[in-house]
Amino acid sequence: TGRLKLIDPSPEIPNNLVAYKDVVYKETKEKTLKLDLYHKNTITKPTPLLVFIHGGSWKSGDKDDYRRYLVDYAEKGYITATIAYRFSQEAPFPAAFDDVVCAIKWLKDHASEYHVDTENIAVIGGSAGGHLAMLLAYHGNDDSYTPECESKANAKIKAIVNLYGPADLTTEIAKKHPTVSKFIGKEYSDATLSAFVAASPIKFITPDDPPTLVFHGTIDDIVKVEQSDKLEKALKQKNVSVSYHRLKGWPHTMDLGLKVNKYCQHYMDEFFEKYLIQ
Repeated sequence: TGRLKLIDPSPEIPNNLVAYKDVVYKETKEKTLKLDLYHKNTITKPTPLLVFIHGGSWKSGDKDDYRRYLVDYAEKGYITATIAYRFSQEAPFPAAFDDVVCAIKWLKDHASEYHVDTENIAVIGGSAGGHLAMLLAYHGNDDSYTPECESKANAKIKAIVNLYGPADLTTEIAKKHPTVSKFIGKEYSDATLSAFVAASPIKFITPDDPPTLVFHGTIDDIVKVEQSDKLEKALKQKNVSVSYHRLKGWPHTMDLGLKVNKYCQHYMDEFFEKYLIQ
């Protein structure tokens, strides 16, 4: 028929998996923040954890959006988690960033309950979730940043996967984009430049940042592929391991297509096997 085959984004939870739904990890004045967690019911020892951060322009989306990945990777033997965070209309930056960092710290604090190997955690995010995953990976554990949560755990992670997320919010397109301004909580000007810099993962890259896997379609009209081109260059300049898949002729959210989803999972499998000690 020529129609693109799509994944089933909301598969049934198989009987061989344990699912913990709507676990509260943080209370904020705007809302109660929850996460879901999955793993095989045979798991008894510390196991690598994959944390997924959904997209939605920082203003929408749901932690259940990535259930396809959550179930698939739990069946492959990982522990998988997905987290909710505050949206831009609820609280501007750095609220969402604070939330994802606090979620990682919470998961480390509760590692023994869920069999999490705290030394082997990867974060995966798409679009706005990719942006938050990068900010977490490149800046979440810096001494210069303190999130609003009680935990004494660090926010260090082992690897990061960015699916078509924006790395630089100071580009000409980003500076003028209403979605970005809403996320930052202010319009761009000389006086507010520092806020846009503070929300740009690319500005925090250092040589000790985690290995990065990137997927981006060349005809993405929501987040231009040039964002990931710049990211790859910046990571290479700092000698951070980066593997960049620039997929010709594919748009935003391309991994909803079965073919691209299988492609992404294949390279994610290799990446996790290399950097998360099984």
